[in-house]
Amino acid sequence: MAEVLLFHHAQGLTEGVLAFADELRDAGHKVHTPDLYNGHTFHSLDDGLAYAREVGFGSLLDQGVQSADRLADNLVYVGFSLGVMPAQKLAQTRPGARGALLLCGAVPPDEFGTSWPSDLPVQIHGMDADPYFAGEDLDAARAIVSEAKHGELFIYPGDQHLFADSSLSSYDADATALLTERVIAFLGEL
Repeated sequence: MAEVLLFHHAQGLTEGVLAFADELRDAGHKVHTPDLYNGHTFHSLDDGLAYAREVGFGSLLDQGVQSADRLADNLVYVGFSLGVMPAQKLAQTRPGARGALLLCGAVPPDEFGTSWPSDLPVQIHGMDADPYFAGEDLDAARAIVSEAKHGELFIYPGDQHLFADSSLSSYDADATALLTERVIAFLGEL
């Protein structure tokens, strides 16, 4: 069993993010889902990003990092898109990380003042024509995987950004089923 800290995307802690967390729980893992938006959810990505800008990306990152303070060190950090920022920062900088799962996003490793820890397992998932992932995030994902001894990058066909959130119109059931299978296998190996 792994203990997981899962961060939501820019539309908030949606029913789809909670359903994904429940899938991991059903597989035997303990999952924490902090709400960095204090109950706010948004119907569109643009509205969610506007809220994140209003609150401040740095403030959201700090909240995410602080949410780990009351938890054990040996966590697996998971982030959906915007949630990749705190997940990746914690994975790279907090001692004891067991692994990282970066969904629909990645940040250049040097953004957090260090390279990717070579012995930290990582899995990254995104769609090949996702306008948010297919550019800079994909380059960052490749850099991370190249630095990790146990790194995997999975690219799915399609152009949806938040394809693994079952509560959104961008949901892709087939891609999500494969992503979930791979994520559960990853967690089972830690």
